[in-house]
Amino acid sequence: MPSGIPRRSVLAGTAALTATTAPLLTAPAARAAAPVLPEGTSLDKVLVIGMDGLRHDRIAAAQAPHLKSLMANGTFGTSLLYANPMAATSSGPGWSTVSTGVWPDKHGVKDNSFTGKNYGAYPGFLARLAQVRPQLSTYAAVDWRPLHTQGTVTAGADATLVLDGDADGYTGHDATIATETESILRHQNPDVLFVYFGNTDIVGHNSGAASTSYLNAIDVQDGYVGRLLAAVRARPTYASERWTVLVTTDHGHTDPGGHGGSAIEERRAFILAQGPGIAAGARPIDTRLVDVAATVFRQLGIVPDPSWGLDGKPVQERSTDPFDALHSSLSGRVDETGIPAGVLGFTHTAPSGWSVINSAMGTGGMTEWRGWSFATDEFWSRSQRDQSRELNVRSRGVFAVADSDEWADKASSGTYDSTLVTPAYAVGGRSSVRLDFTTFYRQEGGQTAQILASWNGGTPVAVRSYTADVISQPQSLTLPVPSGASNVSFRFRYTGANNWYWVIDAVRVTAS
Repeated sequence: MPSGIPRRSVLAGTAALTATTAPLLTAPAARAAAPVLPEGTSLDKVLVIGMDGLRHDRIAAAQAPHLKSLMANGTFGTSLLYANPMAATSSGPGWSTVSTGVWPDKHGVKDNSFTGKNYGAYPGFLARLAQVRPQLSTYAAVDWRPLHTQGTVTAGADATLVLDGDADGYTGHDATIATETESILRHQNPDVLFVYFGNTDIVGHNSGAASTSYLNAIDVQDGYVGRLLAAVRARPTYASERWTVLVTTDHGHTDPGGHGGSAIEERRAFILAQGPGIAAGARPIDTRLVDVAATVFRQLGIVPDPSWGLDGKPVQERSTDPFDALHSSLSGRVDETGIPAGVLGFTHTAPSGWSVINSAMGTGGMTEWRGWSFATDEFWSRSQRDQSRELNVRSRGVFAVADSDEWADKASSGTYDSTLVTPAYAVGGRSSVRLDFTTFYRQEGGQTAQILASWNGGTPVAVRSYTADVISQPQSLTLPVPSGASNVSFRFRYTGANNWYWVIDAVRVTAS
């Protein structure tokens, strides 16, 4: 790095300061030179652009030529966020999820108070890079000050631009951030950058996401994106560099404006990515907001240590979950009235090799939830808000769900009793077999949830039961292979009577 240049510097307001020798300015001063970064050391480079409160379904209605070009030439994955009681659909939890690559039940930020933050165990990706690849040249530019003062995003950056203002920022800051970052991209050699644009959120609050003003704000920010992309392409060393560009948001907005609650529009999130190894025009169904950090690491050639506890995966890494293969055959609502007719999100047809046993299932009830169903997050969580279905964050794409609560919302007789059966997996000559899956289970009353194993097609034997809530967590179960067993299949049996639900996803069986 250049002689005499500090590894950590901050440009606050408009003056460059050394973070360890001077405080942040709290008022504008005469414009000084942009911060000088250490010389970059990597040909793999990543630019992450955060757009606060950008509801991805409104991009199509805007002009946004640069965002739409990135979509055409990159991968665009959409998903939904959590809601309370896990966390509010607010900026603190949202940007913490983006930065750390873990969900709020790990990073601890539930609202904009940042009470309970756990960045020591789950640092942001810039802080993590400072630990494992300190020779990288890193930069962050923000104007929502908690992203800096709370250690959410800027921690670990070699240089940081933090603009002054109140908690909501000022509309002119986006232009300043774009100008300063453009200069750094053209005239210096950064390796990893996080750049924040906040005016979409401000306009969303003031005018609503359905307004023309909101579309105009998207177009203005799109122009800033275009300037940054042009600056990357204008670099004299661009031909030998491998650039990845990620665009994402922290939450959505309602049509009238606002967020923080559990409405689908508030929960909308996305990741748009273009770079080496990232497919052009891909629209994956298994993307989640936690995937930003994991993608940054992948593009830099960094293999996350399991001890980091990341919940995310790189955006180009496709799920092998058999349930996701059902996506193209999903249907719209039948009895549910709160789900829009155009939302295709459920089927009773099991994947190849799987089956559902409903011989003991009661009659009647809501068609969509009569026995184990296969559904998407949007379809299932729309069936009834604020009953914790929004917390199913670790399921991706299509998952299996047994929901006696929703089934009983229409006249029925008998009880809910349905069993999901896996294919038979070969275990001959092996000593143990391991079942991995993700589950979300809510206990109430006399309902039961059992996992059973059947060896060589014999009588199923219970190997695990759930009697308390498990809120969207990975699960693992290892069993010894009995003498003479050549195969095993597993069953997930759920019974209830207008109780709660059980979700199963990402089932994987390995024998060793």
